[in-house]
Amino acid sequence: MAHPQLTDKPGALETAAAIKAGKLSASDAVDAAITRIEKLDGPINALAVPDFERAHDAAAALDAAGPPTGSDDDQPLFGVPMTVKESFDVAGLQSCWGHKRLTDYIAPRDADLVRRLKAAGAIILGKTNVPVDLSDWQSFNAVYGRTTNPHDNTRSPGGSSGGSAAAVASGMVPAEFGTDIGGSVRVPAHFCGVWGHKTTWGLVSKQGHDHPFLAKQKGFVAAHDGALSIAGPLARNAEDLAVLTQIGAQYPITRTGKPLSKCRLLAITEYPDSPVDASVADPTEAAIEALIAAGISIDRTSYLIPDLAEQQAHYMRMLNTAMARGAPSPDGKRASATDWFDLLDAQAAKEFEWARLFETYDFVLAPPAPVLAIPHVEEAVFKSTLHINGQDLPAGAGLAWAGIATFPSLPSTVLPIGSSTYEGAELPCGMQVIGPRMSDLDCIQAAGEIGKILHG
Repeated sequence: MAHPQLTDKPGALETAAAIKAGKLSASDAVDAAITRIEKLDGPINALAVPDFERAHDAAAALDAAGPPTGSDDDQPLFGVPMTVKESFDVAGLQSCWGHKRLTDYIAPRDADLVRRLKAAGAIILGKTNVPVDLSDWQSFNAVYGRTTNPHDNTRSPGGSSGGSAAAVASGMVPAEFGTDIGGSVRVPAHFCGVWGHKTTWGLVSKQGHDHPFLAKQKGFVAAHDGALSIAGPLARNAEDLAVLTQIGAQYPITRTGKPLSKCRLLAITEYPDSPVDASVADPTEAAIEALIAAGISIDRTSYLIPDLAEQQAHYMRMLNTAMARGAPSPDGKRASATDWFDLLDAQAAKEFEWARLFETYDFVLAPPAPVLAIPHVEEAVFKSTLHINGQDLPAGAGLAWAGIATFPSLPSTVLPIGSSTYEGAELPCGMQVIGPRMSDLDCIQAAGEIGKILHG
């Protein structure tokens, strides 16, 4: 079934090209985006912290300066209005991660990524909604309220970059940047029917993406990337994803240029103790069959696949320890330094095993999550259950499909592959394209080729 598009508005590169060609001004683009937000955002509630006045000023300054000239265009996003996740610092704006007690924290400077986006010509309209502490597959909190899925307002847009994906899917902005540790870019992309990219761990700086409690109480900005967590873009096409990834990258990244027709793929559609609902499995199988029919080489099993049950156990321990910053778990036990170093050893071992797999395969295909967009619930998803093939199963097990790429630090691009019916509603479905470390642009390129095969 075809993927239901909600907007025909141009993407980021298309917008920049129109501005550079003189078809519209940066101010026109900003005004149009603000108008769309004011028209669409009432029932969706994606924008948490608007910054319209400064966006107008920034657009006017770009219009006065004029577009870059010459063959070396160092401003590929010239005049493009976009938003960023609430958790990124933007100088002068509130950052509270959903906590009322932290609403008095005002970021003193831009996050490194925000500086990079502005240097590339982007105009930041504001910041989008998140769950408390970025720790849910929903996006609601007592400060900003609840963000809904633009395809169905009774459903979650995902989390923790749910506001990000909702803003892009609805057409408010052409692109966004979120973060991902438990699928927080990939699941919202999957739930909302847009493109999302989980970058290789460490590729994009997260300096200026600090919990406001630490920034406020301890007066510092961490200069390192937290365990497992990455910053990654969301957009409505592969080309925009690639440029956004390059802008954010701290290190040079290149494409191999190898066409998908020459690649060997492996599909992983089953994970121990994490079954996939038919609403996800059916469009995934249809996509795989369509690719095979188009001549793409896809294996369905391999002895090279690491022990996934073992990986999931390690991932959940590391995830919980990192999210709690070593505080005692619910059973009262605190992770020791030895426990942490053991987890680092386990992670390194899995990284080696996946690298060995990628000596044979170019990419791995997998679902981003076991379900489509879930109905809103009043508690955190991971304190509840997911309805999968008629059964209520522990929601935490669904994190396996995020951890498949997160624990071994791999890049993964999610593209929309179609739609399906889940609990009475027709909703978008996505698929992950996972590659070896630092193959970010290759993952995006392969996802783009897959999208063309599936959708023409």
